[in-house]
Amino acid sequence: MMVTSACNIPHCSYSPFPIINKQIHPQSWGNGNPSLSLKQAMKPSSCTFSNEPQISFIDAEEKRRFKWVEIGPGITEEQRQAIDKLPFKMTKRCKALMKQIICFNPEKGSLEDLLGAWVNVMKPRRADWLVVLKELKVMEHPLYFQVAEIALLEETFEANIRDYTKIIHGYGKQNRIREAENILDAMKRRGFICDQVTLTTMVHMYSKAGNLKLAEDTFEEIKLLGQQLDKRSYGAMIMAYIRAEMPEQGEGLLKEMDNLEIYAGSEVYKALLRAYSTNGDTDGAQRVFGAIQLAGISPDAKLCGLLINAYQVAGQSEEARVAFENMRRAGLEPSDKCVALVLAAYEKQNKLNKALEFLMDLERDGIVVGKEASSILAQWFKKLGVVEQVEQVLREFAAK
Repeated sequence: MMVTSACNIPHCSYSPFPIINKQIHPQSWGNGNPSLSLKQAMKPSSCTFSNEPQISFIDAEEKRRFKWVEIGPGITEEQRQAIDKLPFKMTKRCKALMKQIICFNPEKGSLEDLLGAWVNVMKPRRADWLVVLKELKVMEHPLYFQVAEIALLEETFEANIRDYTKIIHGYGKQNRIREAENILDAMKRRGFICDQVTLTTMVHMYSKAGNLKLAEDTFEEIKLLGQQLDKRSYGAMIMAYIRAEMPEQGEGLLKEMDNLEIYAGSEVYKALLRAYSTNGDTDGAQRVFGAIQLAGISPDAKLCGLLINAYQVAGQSEEARVAFENMRRAGLEPSDKCVALVLAAYEKQNKLNKALEFLMDLERDGIVVGKEASSILAQWFKKLGVVEQVEQVLREFAAK
């Protein structure tokens, strides 16, 4: 709407709507005192002398105001159930906003309007914002990210760099790269300096998205901070190399960590071992397996299984058997998966007698062959065309 007036004499006007010439911050919307707004609207405009037309633009969207109205009975059953599930100990201030968000209708105003009204009416503190965001995240509510981004601009939220990092991490988990990068750019524009934690989050995100180049660039940016890299930063880059099927580069970083007496988490060692195991790289698998023990991590049946699998893929049945026996000597109970891997290694080299000898040793030591190992035997004997013998073998194992 455009209002135009021109005169050569002083003029004063009353209007039921204030002339709006600038963007109003969302915090000013949703004023809980309607009479105050009306009084302000009825104040006379200043008198002016001008030969030029007085032009003002009134944006329809700016005239809209979110009216804070308590949620009544006219809601859907799904909304009612969601409200009933809100924590009993949640404060009234937080619960009031949660109800509004659960029942949010964009036709009645924007989300910025709603949160601005809540700020004006309820006067929340940072702790209140955090409670609301936590609950939205637990609920996996579709408006979580929007609320979190709007909160960053609210003075009462008192945003810090970790708040930005959490949103970036959340977008990264959903592989929403562009949104995460937008948050990072916004953080920089608002004067926050990227630290190792934030940049490591970006490396994780690029790694999961399969963008090795951006992961490497961000890792180099971490180094330029001039601080000692921690195991999370190294681990993120190692995982990026593993996902890019470049385990050797990941192992190189692992050695760099060892020289600095920084030890990666067990999940990083396991992922690197699995990468070598899957490729049948027995030398790489053995090196990582040794590194795991040097890092003070006690191998379990799963880690031993990955080492055995490396020999199985490489067609080295005797080495697979040695790794199996070493596991037993270390006092670990072999899993059915490990037994199956040794049998698969013998099958690959068609060493039936060795496999039967292996099974008899297990029987003598009281180790029962489970479903997976039995399945390997069944498939092998079927290939040899001895179906009846297969059934007999399975019955004998089942009876033990």
